[in-house]
Amino acid sequence: MQKAYKLSILYYLAFSLLLVASAVMLFEHKIGFSYSAVLEYYAGNEEKFISAQSAGGILKIVLPHIFVFGLFTMVLLHFLVFTKLRGRKSLLTLIYITFGVALLEIFSAFFIINGLEFFAYIKLFSFFALLALILYISWLLFESISYE
Repeated sequence: MQKAYKLSILYYLAFSLLLVASAVMLFEHKIGFSYSAVLEYYAGNEEKFISAQSAGGILKIVLPHIFVFGLFTMVLLHFLVFTKLRGRKSLLTLIYITFGVALLEIFSAFFIINGLEFFAYIKLFSFFALLALILYISWLLFESISYE
């Protein structure tokens, strides 16, 4: 593997780690990591004077995330195609799972505001699962460039 290609991946992985760290900090600051905090953020709480999110408000947040999640995930997974994992069924499974979890993370808020409170758990699970997948894929990429 060429040195320039390895450096490109290394820099991308560094930025990916910064993205993961900032995502955790923003989610904790804005929403919180508990079921009740997620429900309060999306469905509101009259006792605390927290208004519920509207579908339009969530859509304004979701639209740029659709593009960014798709692009970021595609680039990260695209790099994996050039590793020793190429052609393995496990890579295809990882691709499907990653995009599926990203979609759950993006669209679970719509279910919460429409009264399906269980999706607060799905929101939390999909958030942490997506971050875990990003870290796992990043580790696979780092491992692939460090041993060649």
